[in-house]
Amino acid sequence: MTSSDKKFVCIHGHFYQPPRENAWLEVIEVQDSAYPYHDWNERITAECYEPNATSRILDEHKVIRDIINNYSKISFNFGPTLLSWMEVYANETYQAIIDADKESIARFGGHGSAIAQVFNHMILPLANARDKDSQIVWGIRDFEMRFGRKPEGMWLAETAADTETLEALAANDIKFTILAPRQAKATRKIGDEKWNEVNDRTVNTKHAYRCNLPSGKFIDLFFYDGDISQSIAFNGLLNDGKRFAESLSNAFDNNDSSVQLVHVATDGETYGHHHKHGDMALAFCLDYIEKDHQVTLTNYAQFLSMFPPVHEAQIVENSSWSCVHGVERWRNDCGCNTGGHGGWNQRWRKPLREALDWLRDTTAQVFEEEGKKILKDPWVARNDYVNVVMKRNETTTKNFLRSHALEGATASKVFRLMEMERHAMLMYTSCGWFFDEVSGIETTQVLQYACRVIQLAHQSTNLDYETEFLKRLEHAPSNITMYGNAAQIFERLVIPSLINLKRVGMHFAVSSIFEEEPESLTIFNYTTTSESFVKKVAGDQKLVLGITNVKSLVTRSEKKFAFAVIYLGKHNIIGNISLDMEPDKFAGMQFRMLKAFEEGRLGDVIGVMQMYFGPEKYTIWQLFSDEKRKILELISQESMSELENSLRKSYNSDYQLITALANNGIPIPNTYKTTFEYILNADLINCFTSDKISIKEMERIASEMARWNLKIEDPRKLSRLAGDSIWKELKRIGSERENVKRVQRLNRIFPLLDKFGLDPNLHKSQNLYFEISKEELKNPKVLPEWMEQFTLLGDNLGVKVS
Repeated sequence: MTSSDKKFVCIHGHFYQPPRENAWLEVIEVQDSAYPYHDWNERITAECYEPNATSRILDEHKVIRDIINNYSKISFNFGPTLLSWMEVYANETYQAIIDADKESIARFGGHGSAIAQVFNHMILPLANARDKDSQIVWGIRDFEMRFGRKPEGMWLAETAADTETLEALAANDIKFTILAPRQAKATRKIGDEKWNEVNDRTVNTKHAYRCNLPSGKFIDLFFYDGDISQSIAFNGLLNDGKRFAESLSNAFDNNDSSVQLVHVATDGETYGHHHKHGDMALAFCLDYIEKDHQVTLTNYAQFLSMFPPVHEAQIVENSSWSCVHGVERWRNDCGCNTGGHGGWNQRWRKPLREALDWLRDTTAQVFEEEGKKILKDPWVARNDYVNVVMKRNETTTKNFLRSHALEGATASKVFRLMEMERHAMLMYTSCGWFFDEVSGIETTQVLQYACRVIQLAHQSTNLDYETEFLKRLEHAPSNITMYGNAAQIFERLVIPSLINLKRVGMHFAVSSIFEEEPESLTIFNYTTTSESFVKKVAGDQKLVLGITNVKSLVTRSEKKFAFAVIYLGKHNIIGNISLDMEPDKFAGMQFRMLKAFEEGRLGDVIGVMQMYFGPEKYTIWQLFSDEKRKILELISQESMSELENSLRKSYNSDYQLITALANNGIPIPNTYKTTFEYILNADLINCFTSDKISIKEMERIASEMARWNLKIEDPRKLSRLAGDSIWKELKRIGSERENVKRVQRLNRIFPLLDKFGLDPNLHKSQNLYFEISKEELKNPKVLPEWMEQFTLLGDNLGVKVS
């Protein structure tokens, strides 16, 4: 065996985002902090997950010479909750990740690079035995469903480990896991008697280790190189792909003649989100190492298959990679925090965990007592419930009930209990404790899951769990005076998010005013079916009445509602809803309301509504966040259109006057400058949102903005629109390969983008250009003038295909 056959390199990326879905709607609502994207999952996908699936390798002139799928050459894990989002909202990237694992199987001797992850990133040393098992089982099942094979390794949340956790991994046939160097307590060569105590500076991270467990089972461990991993994540190593590669290649111990593995592990988001173009540094590094015949790329599973451990290790109990105090960051004010808030403390962590532990244990009793009445074995059913969670449809729900429900059990009772247990695990997602403040979005998210647990437990038993839970949360102090403590945060930030069938009915009633065909709608994970529906319009005023059945697709619970809504224009809506209105009574109300509305007696319409429904009413503010924003934007667009027409009239009629003022050196009033700026920005948005970009119109806008010294109002939004428009134009070029003028027209856009100061994301366009180029270079019939313009387009996009 030559020296090059003994030197291996493995790079691991832990790709993960905390679950951000609304606990009732199962969708991520708009997150303004992620603007111009809808939410942080979407933004980080654009900055990291998608670029790593199609990463660039640049030549010496900083021009793209190749595009590769980084995932196929590294070791990686993706959080199951993130992949479930990506499968729906970023399917192309999702498929590239699945395909990368298949490529890696061929590349690395039959061993895929993807490893599993505990399901919702729970800190397993702090979990009870049942949660440990379910988190591992759910993570494995999700992996098998997506990747079509059994996982060989599993990533532990925050690499947090203790012996009981390793036993649970081994019991589920997991072969290895990855830990931080400070988690190694002692090592020895297999067969030796004496243990050698080690720490993060002295453990040899270049060996694989066997950890023999008290049960008689074992699991293999890899302690990653801490110094290089730290440099990747925090010390700028990704600024230079070559230096990144050399830091790995030079890390081998030349005095050690045994097989060595230099390996690193970081958050996957390091490669693109935390460090812009980090994916390109990774791509260059991988390419450089592949061409360096002194070392060999591998993944952990292949390495173990070729070189089973000859050393064994003991771990530091209750240790992790992101807390020097072990796992205290997730249960105590240990001093670990993200920084930047002098004077803050994390004394809220312990009482928060204690409150959730009380809720978990109390509702576990509910699950057992109520579950044994309707389930063959509640805890076996919980482990199998992941099959429904992964693919929620008629087939999976029926199969679950057939396998686990006792005869006579109703679906709604079964699924309430199962959802209660699912959310009782989700409320332990590690990010809830990681950051500095109990009112942060990560912690309010886990409190939202707790609220869902309380609601479902109450529906199953009719008992109050919220009062005691709030008492316990009072002991979790906030650093922000206005919030006081976690109980107040729960009431102010979480309770308003609570959704039941009645609120869904309210949402349906209000939104039906604006829907084209509202009689039967799917509202997130609820369906609505109308028995009766009447809609009347009189100018700006609208009236809707109906009887509708609302059903949860998750718990299968359903209720029937009678409703009436009157829209008075703008955002003025008055609505009422009733659970128990008799059909005859509804018919009488409908007759009286329709008559009053048709006769223009709006006051009488409102009076009849109050007579039949009572004083309680609801407005547009009861709508769910995304829908409320959509409707408010729809309403505001009408007003903005009127405003734009007025400003455009001023722009057109007073243009010559403003020109005369400018020609005579007279200062232009700011009101006119503001008008011109608004109109020209609106025109530019129209350019990018039209089916085809008008270059002449863009040139006119650029000229006018330069003439009057005006600025772009929202460069981030316009940059994103420009990137989308370029991609659409390039798709047309791909389908019309002989159209020289189309390529010429697209090339004229780029100097204009520079004038506007826009920086569009060209990633998708570069990918498409690369694909077209590879085809056209083999095409003997390509027109010389087309190729000339297409090559210029490559220069503008920063792509060069040899």
